[in-house]
Amino acid sequence: MSALQLAELSVSTVVHILYALYIFSSAVAGDLTLTLSESIFKPKTTIQVKQIDQASTAEVNDLPPIVLVHGIFGFGKGRLGGLSYFAGAEKKDERVLVPDLGSLTSVHDRARELFYYLKGGLVDYGEEHSKACGHSQFGRFYEKGEYQEWDEDHPIHFVGHSAGAQVVRVLQQILSDKMFKGYENTNENWVLSLTSLSGALNGTTRAYLDGIQPEDGKSLKTISLLQICKLGVIMYDWLDIPWLKSYYNFGFDHFNMSRKKTGLRGLVDCLLGNAGPFSSSADWILPDLSIQETMRLNARLQTFPNTFYFSYATKRTRKPLDIMTVPSGVMGIHPLLFIRVLQMSQWRFPRHLPLPYKGYRDEDWQDNDGALNTISMTHPRIPVEHPNLIVCSDSDCLPLQPGIWYYKIVEADHIMFVVNRERAGVEFDLIYDSIFERCRKHVFRKSPQTLPNEAHH
Repeated sequence: MSALQLAELSVSTVVHILYALYIFSSAVAGDLTLTLSESIFKPKTTIQVKQIDQASTAEVNDLPPIVLVHGIFGFGKGRLGGLSYFAGAEKKDERVLVPDLGSLTSVHDRARELFYYLKGGLVDYGEEHSKACGHSQFGRFYEKGEYQEWDEDHPIHFVGHSAGAQVVRVLQQILSDKMFKGYENTNENWVLSLTSLSGALNGTTRAYLDGIQPEDGKSLKTISLLQICKLGVIMYDWLDIPWLKSYYNFGFDHFNMSRKKTGLRGLVDCLLGNAGPFSSSADWILPDLSIQETMRLNARLQTFPNTFYFSYATKRTRKPLDIMTVPSGVMGIHPLLFIRVLQMSQWRFPRHLPLPYKGYRDEDWQDNDGALNTISMTHPRIPVEHPNLIVCSDSDCLPLQPGIWYYKIVEADHIMFVVNRERAGVEFDLIYDSIFERCRKHVFRKSPQTLPNEAHH
């Protein structure tokens, strides 16, 4: 490794650690402020009798829920205190669910967790998969599913950010293949719509910059950002500090890495790659984001004829005089992502290796948002391109047709529409308002839905 590469690794590591500490401390500070304000300005206890509009409540309960699925390093409701991964977007509709899935677990494991979060019961990762990957077959127990009536007649809208979009695609395929034991009636029509927000639909070249070997798209480089991440995650899970893990969890409990179960020997095995998610099974999220592994995954994922698909592909690059792709500016890109925007725009697949797929061209993958390549976010395109249509305005694609990926290019970096609402400004409201309006007014199979408080004619 050259001195320049070592310096870049050091800077990237420091920036990522500082950002993680910023998020964590912001969550803690927010919780402390809320607790103090409640204790100091404790409201007087009063008894109020409220009249419940049962008709309005029934209408809300009849609406299909909109499920927001977080991406890598993300979190759902109940983690990091009162902090919202989707920056409060869930408050824009009366029927929104925000599940907390493993932040670094594989796409397959997260899809399984999402199913049981909605239906309830003991998470079953699948016997064959669990044996192959060396973890427990069963995970968390959901005493009560958030949408137990979920079926073909009560389908769901999904919105997935980053890797969350691919999680929903895998879930829909598992539903179609009827792979959930005890649920023989599942099918692809349980998913009414999928909106991909900066979705990882075809992998990313950033995986290689962060430390995935381009030779196989799975293993890690000896010295890389992901090796440092791996070390931190293993220590975090091995120490198994209850209050800390209840606040934030990487989702690897089913690998049983805790010191209480494995002792010092278990720690050594995980660090050496003999056990855990970072072993040869590579059962975690980053390998799933390489172009090679995504292509293998996409080979069995379908675009279904009765489901509506919409995608927002983000980019923070430009090509002045059509000469070279560069970051579109300094001010509009988050400090966490600026270096990666530049690196991804200049990255080249190693010439001594076979190209990841037939027809691959470096220039097609240069536009990016600092985490994903724009070409990857529009629609599934490798190994086979799925039906798609680019739109400039949301009204251009009305009435919506199922089985087609409508996509829109948006000037934004990868985290513009999550965590910090103020960064996106009015764009935040425009994006989420259009998503929720589409779900409620333009996506339906039988007849238009009746919205709460909507006048009946």
